[in-house]
Amino acid sequence: MNKALENLKERGFYAQCTDPEGLSRLMDEGPVVFYEGCDPTGGSLHIGHMVPYFAYRHLRDAGHKGIALLGGGTARIGDPSGKSEMRKMLSYSQLDENTEFIKKQLDSFLGFDGRQSRWANNKDWLEDLNYIDFLREIGSHFSVNRMLSFESYKRRLETGLSFLEFNYQLLQSYDFLELYRRYGCRLQIGGDDQWGNIVAGSELIRRVEGAEVFGLTFPLVTTSDGKKMGKTEKGAVFLDPNLVSAYDFFQYWRNVQDTDILRFLLMFTFLPKEECLRLTEAGKNPNEAKERLAWEVTALIHGREEADRALSGARAAFGGGGDSSAMPGAVLSRSRFEAGYPATDLFTDAGLTPSKSEARRLIQQGGAFVSAKGGALTAVTDPSALIGADALDGEGILILRAGKKRYCRVSVT
Repeated sequence: MNKALENLKERGFYAQCTDPEGLSRLMDEGPVVFYEGCDPTGGSLHIGHMVPYFAYRHLRDAGHKGIALLGGGTARIGDPSGKSEMRKMLSYSQLDENTEFIKKQLDSFLGFDGRQSRWANNKDWLEDLNYIDFLREIGSHFSVNRMLSFESYKRRLETGLSFLEFNYQLLQSYDFLELYRRYGCRLQIGGDDQWGNIVAGSELIRRVEGAEVFGLTFPLVTTSDGKKMGKTEKGAVFLDPNLVSAYDFFQYWRNVQDTDILRFLLMFTFLPKEECLRLTEAGKNPNEAKERLAWEVTALIHGREEADRALSGARAAFGGGGDSSAMPGAVLSRSRFEAGYPATDLFTDAGLTPSKSEARRLIQQGGAFVSAKGGALTAVTDPSALIGADALDGEGILILRAGKKRYCRVSVT
């Protein structure tokens, strides 16, 4: 097998391939142009979206040429793959705004230089398509029976598949054809839920152009307990720091289960395989590997400086030194402390609980802690307790903890 493909397989980026031997031979002959597509249905990517883009970078670094296709056109319909119901329709202006923001996120991670890595927007060729001509030239190559045999459509038939969504596979296939014609693209990569669409695009190019192209999919990543990758109780782990801070992003990786560490080091960092194995070898403290994983991924997404700050804040929170100023923070009024800050109000105002009733429940369950003058954290056991100014350290700082892992550094004005 081609070395680049072998590397992807070893690191967990391999589920299905339309023709492994043929693709391996093609890649041995020289650089292959490939693409990965993403519809801008939201204002930010989350970490689950990034699996194909880590694979993209491995292929690019092996000398192949990547295209990040932004679905400014296909997002107007919505992909039914992996969805139980129809996507919410967004305005065209909102989709254009999302496209620009996601393009910047991908440029930061992939580095669009116009040679080894470039971006494209399928709105450029889909927006003004003539529907009758499209049906004659493209739709005539699709079998409805064949389309309905793919798992993505079969599942949606149980809950209802709109005709609008039914067209999506034709449009994504047309994207592959356009990229083949414009850039000589021979490979489409993506998550395994895209298998049907990728196969359909490969078959369309074979019928229209008489050319052989390929598809490669990656496993849909879940955690060891079966949860979807990048999902938390609070929601998705977004790349936008305005939605998920670099500290909280860091903490997501710092708190992964021990059984996921090696797999995530291989998939979400560019550390050599040998280094990943060394970090997770038997007898090693798993917390060291988790900290390295968290730093590496945070540095890739938010930059080394933010990764260093998040690491320092995490160490301060968990008693390993570091700088508490890097922790999530809140600025509250000193006068509230001087008057006696009700504990339920304090945890709510600091953002650790969404309401006073939740704060009361947290305290009653033994999950609320306060530092006294910068010392050790002590439990708050009475929901009616008042936290006074004497709890603040010399710099007017107070550390709060909710549960085992959520911290807040309170400073006063």
